[in-house]
Amino acid sequence: MSRVSLTGHPFLLGFEQVERMVERAAKSGSDGFPPYNIELRGENSYRISLAVAGFSEDNLEITVEDNLLVVRGRIAERDDESVYLHRGIAARQFQKSFVLAEGVEVGAASMENGLLHVDLERRKPDAVVRKISINSSS
Repeated sequence: MSRVSLTGHPFLLGFEQVERMVERAAKSGSDGFPPYNIELRGENSYRISLAVAGFSEDNLEITVEDNLLVVRGRIAERDDESVYLHRGIAARQFQKSFVLAEGVEVGAASMENGLLHVDLERRKPDAVVRKISINSSS
């Protein structure tokens, strides 16, 4: 089976970055932990909500680099001597990555009832129409 490439079509010029972005999205952790929702909150706004029960704000880190939103959670090891009969609450580190489209900016982040909310906003691009003059080569 051959791989379909966006850059292989003659009418798609300059889409190499889009292809790299799709590859990054495919490689970014497909682990299901922590569970998350992506909500459309308006025409140009989104909210990512991650279930981070057991994590405090100090245990979470949110970074954006090269259109990649990364949320990391780290829990310090406890030295308690508890004996668990059942341990169903995850207490493990995680890293969740989201590839952002060009023009999408990360706004505020908040914690509420064990959910980490990260708000995103897409800037409306200005409509630009340019007329290209044709130079004669005489």
